[in-house]
Amino acid sequence: MNGADMQSATRPAILFGVFAMAYALAAYVAGSAALFWFFLASTDLAPYSLSGMQAGSPFVALLINICLVLLFALQHTIMARKRFKQKWTQVIPAHLERSTFVLAAGAAMALMLWYWQALPGVVWSIEHEYARIAIRGLAFFGIAYVLFSTLVANHFELLGLRQTWLYVTGQPYTAVDFRRQWVYRYSRHPMMLGLLIVFWATPDMPASRLVLAILLTVYTFIGISFEERSLIQEFGEKYLDYKKEIGRFFTFR
Repeated sequence: MNGADMQSATRPAILFGVFAMAYALAAYVAGSAALFWFFLASTDLAPYSLSGMQAGSPFVALLINICLVLLFALQHTIMARKRFKQKWTQVIPAHLERSTFVLAAGAAMALMLWYWQALPGVVWSIEHEYARIAIRGLAFFGIAYVLFSTLVANHFELLGLRQTWLYVTGQPYTAVDFRRQWVYRYSRHPMMLGLLIVFWATPDMPASRLVLAILLTVYTFIGISFEERSLIQEFGEKYLDYKKEIGRFFTFR
C-alpha cells in the first residue's frame, strides 16, 4: 500500500472519525509524555527509575538494562520498516499506523525508564559551578534542537496526527516531500544529533547513566543506518545527492 492510495477522499462516519482522532491524540500525548520524561531525567529533573524492583547484583542490573534498551530498539526498528508497515496496515487502519508506532514507542520508552536499574559508581562529577551551568545549558540546547528539528520535518506527520486529521476531514493522504530547509541544510540527522547531546551532556555521570548513554548511542548509529536505507529506497538519487553534499551531523563548508 503506497501513500497515494493510503486513504480515500471520503469523509468517515462521525463515530469512526471521533474514535480515530481520540486514538491519535492519546498516542501523541503518551509518546510525548514518555519523551519528556526522558528529557527531564536526562537533566536531573526527574528520576530514571520509579520501580521498586531492583536487581540484587550489578551484573543482573546491567543485563536487565541491556534487555530494556534492546526492547526499545527492536520496537523502533521493526515497526519503522516498510515491509512491517505493509503487513501491519492489514490489521489496523492505515491512518492509525503512525499513531500506533508512536504509542508503542512511548510505552517502550516508559517501560525502559520505569524499570531502569541503578548501578554502583560515578564515572565523573564536575564541581566547577560555571562548567556545570554550561553543560546543563548544552543539554537543554540539545532538547530544544530535537524539538525544533521535528517542527522542520513536520512534527504532526512524525507523530501521526496529520495522517489521522486527513482521514477525519475526508482528504486523501499525500506524503510529505523531502526538503532541504533550516537545520536539514547542514545536517542529515539533526534530531539524532540533538539526542546525542542529551545523552552525554551532563555534569554528573553515574555508571547507570553511562550505560544508558552508551547503549542509546550505539542504537542511534544503527538506527541511522536503517533509516538511510529506507530514505534511499523512497527518494532514490535525490537522497543520494543529499547524502554526498550534507554531513551526517555537521557540514563544514
